[in-house]
Amino acid sequence: MSRPRRRGRDIHGVLLLDKPQGLSSNDALQKVKRLFQANKAGHTGALDPLATGMLPICLGEATKFSRYLLDSDKRYRVIARLGQRTDTSDADGSVISERPLTFTPEQLNEALESFRGETQQVPSMYSALKYQGRKLYEYAREGIEVPREARAITVYELLFIRHEGQELELEIHCSKGTYIRTIIDDLGEKLGCGAHVTLLRRLQVATYPVAQMVTLDALRALAEQADSEGVAVGERLDELLMPMDSPAADYPVVNLPDAAAAWFKQGMPVQASGAPASGLVRVTAGEAAAFIGMGEVADDGRIAPRRLVVEFPQ
Repeated sequence: MSRPRRRGRDIHGVLLLDKPQGLSSNDALQKVKRLFQANKAGHTGALDPLATGMLPICLGEATKFSRYLLDSDKRYRVIARLGQRTDTSDADGSVISERPLTFTPEQLNEALESFRGETQQVPSMYSALKYQGRKLYEYAREGIEVPREARAITVYELLFIRHEGQELELEIHCSKGTYIRTIIDDLGEKLGCGAHVTLLRRLQVATYPVAQMVTLDALRALAEQADSEGVAVGERLDELLMPMDSPAADYPVVNLPDAAAAWFKQGMPVQASGAPASGLVRVTAGEAAAFIGMGEVADDGRIAPRRLVVEFPQ
C-alpha cells in the first residue's frame, strides 16, 4: 500500500532569497519550498548558477502575480575578465580567444558610454529565450546557432567601479530582458581584447528592499530552531515574507466596497470609484483593504477580473 502524500502548507508571499553561487535558480527554489513546507512555489527572473543575489521566490497565491516582476528594472554588480572571450560569455564556458589589452582609458570610457541609454541587444545563444519551442542554450550545447533578433533594452545607469589589470568592475541598472553577459561580451569586442563575466551579483529587483534578503543558511538555521523549540516552522519563517501582491506594487490600487468585491471575486466586472482610465490595477476589498486580485479597466470604466486570489480555509 502506498503511503499518503504529506500535505504541505498553503502559505502565500514573496521571499527575497540571496541566491548562492553554484546553484541553479530552480534548485534554490526547491530548497526554499521544502524549508517553508509550501504546497506551491515559483521564481521570477532566473539567475545563472554563476550569479548570486536577489532572487524573489513566490509562494502559494503569490505565484499568480510573479509575472509582473518580469517587467521590472534590475541592478547588478559585475566583474569582467578582460583579454579572454568564452563561448558562454562567462567563466563557466570555454575560452575561445585570447588577446592583449591595448585600449586607453579614453577608449574604455567611450566604449562604456555606448552602452548607456536605449540600445539594441542581440541575446546570447546561452540564454533561456526560446526558438521554435526550444531554449537557445539547448541549441548552443549541440553546437547549433540559430537566428536571434535584436531587442530594445535600456541601461539607466552604468557606473565604473574600478579597472585593475585584467579585471573590470561595473554596476549596471537596466531594464527587463537585459543580459549582462552580453554587455560584457560586446564591450570586450569594442575594446578589441574580448571579455567575459567572472562574478555577477544581482543587487536589486524592482524596489524590493535589499535589507530583506535572506540566505539559505539563515533559513535552515531558523527551521532548525523551530524544530528544536517544538514549534511550527511558519512561526520562524513566515515573518520573512513580503506581501503576495508585492510583485505588482507598481500598479495603482482600487478599493472596492464589500458588495462589489463579492461580485468581482465571482468573475464579474464591477464599477469602482477612483479607478484610472485604463490599464491594470491592484484590487482590494473593504475597510481592511485585503488584496483580492488584479483587474483591468475596460472602455466602459468597469474593472474586469484578470487574476484572482483563492481564499483558503483557515
